[in-house]
Amino acid sequence: MKEGTVKFFNESKGYGFIKDDESENEYFVHVSELVDRIKDNDKVTFELKEGRKGLNAVNVKLAE
Repeated sequence: MKEGTVKFFNESKGYGFIKDDESENEYFVHVSELVDRIKDNDKVTFELKEGRKGLNAVNVKLAE
């Protein structure tokens, strides 16, 4: 599991971006890949999966 911070999440459009704490990379996240509801600046854990336009954050949960 990777850890990161929600940089931006638009609930009405159903997508956003998570910044990886370790690599500083940003990953796209879609609402269908959320386990918990997230909002801007939340600390989260996630996994990466290859998507159509590169790596996407999947299995996104709020960090405990």
